[in-house]
Amino acid sequence: MNFELPHEHRMLADLVTRFVDEELIPLEKTVLEREAAGQGHELTHEEHARIDVRSRELGLWGLDAPEELGGSNLPVMPMVAVNEAIGRTIVPYHLPPDSPNLRMLMLTATPAQKARYLEPYVRGEMVSAIAISEPGAGGDPAAMRSRAERQGDEWVLNGRKIWISRAADANFTIVMAATNREKGARGGISAFIVDRGTPGFNVLRKIPMLGGHYTYEIALEDCRVSEGSLLGEEGRGFAPMQERLSVRRVQMAAWCIGRAQRALDMMVEYAPQRSTFGVPLSERQAIQWWIAEAATRIHACRLMTYEAAWRIDNQRDARTQVSMIKAYATEMAWEVIDRAMQTFGAMGMTKEMPLQQMANDVRLMRVYEGPTEVHHWVVARNTLAGRA
Repeated sequence: MNFELPHEHRMLADLVTRFVDEELIPLEKTVLEREAAGQGHELTHEEHARIDVRSRELGLWGLDAPEELGGSNLPVMPMVAVNEAIGRTIVPYHLPPDSPNLRMLMLTATPAQKARYLEPYVRGEMVSAIAISEPGAGGDPAAMRSRAERQGDEWVLNGRKIWISRAADANFTIVMAATNREKGARGGISAFIVDRGTPGFNVLRKIPMLGGHYTYEIALEDCRVSEGSLLGEEGRGFAPMQERLSVRRVQMAAWCIGRAQRALDMMVEYAPQRSTFGVPLSERQAIQWWIAEAATRIHACRLMTYEAAWRIDNQRDARTQVSMIKAYATEMAWEVIDRAMQTFGAMGMTKEMPLQQMANDVRLMRVYEGPTEVHHWVVARNTLAGRA
């Protein structure tokens, strides 16, 4: 396995790094002040629009979208480098469109759905959301209770969904629902595209999360959608949803690598500058070991993430490896950032530095897209079955 990126992909990663350094990191002070004042962690419309213009000028839109739709058709491996660069900042900006939902649409959309949703999505003209989790279902998508019933040439959706990002702002939401509860994940779960404003699609509440982030809870109450809203085949929504989750988990692992690397860089820069009892922190064994362990674990995580991405790109089974990196990357980044905060002492506890926001982001990621414990269970199950 050769994980050395081609020259053009390394140049792209360098370009994204410069974009982050020049356009996003300078916004961190404003974002941190806004969150500290209880105003949330989101960019203003004006800030987002300005960054959109710049990222589009640099050719950073639709990196993994199909070439026929104006994208660059990048595989998952080079996107690891792109997302590691994005992960270095706490500014909440992601290059459009959202890769996981893009991947699911690419796998399942009909020609009519591609024209109505996928093409404008690639152009950055639409925002999407996905509704999977439910109250009480936790990290087990196969246990979902929301249902979809065919009535004539329509589908009627009923149920509750929770922990949905962008639900109030999305132009459309991919809703997962059971069409045959007896079959469950093996032929009984379907995906539907629900447009914003569809009667019966009700946003119940905006849920404040750590670090100024928000998610939403929605209710589906006799929500009627057309036959053409079925995404993919009836009863076969679980597999493309899992592929979508795999791409998101690789993306999150890359974000964690980026955050951990920045925390390590901050430790390396600061440790020689601060002295305790007449000795620089860089000469203290505890700090040296924290730095050594962080460098080692980041390196290991990066290699693991590239291998999982390589497996996806080469149509190999990556389920075990994806669960490994989801658990390992989030826990690794949590520990590296925590030790960086400890190295900075009281300053590391302030909301004037990005470390606390990095910690909030990673703490959320330890639960999002499946908590660590579920992924450990998946790895153990597959290893015991000889499928690792």
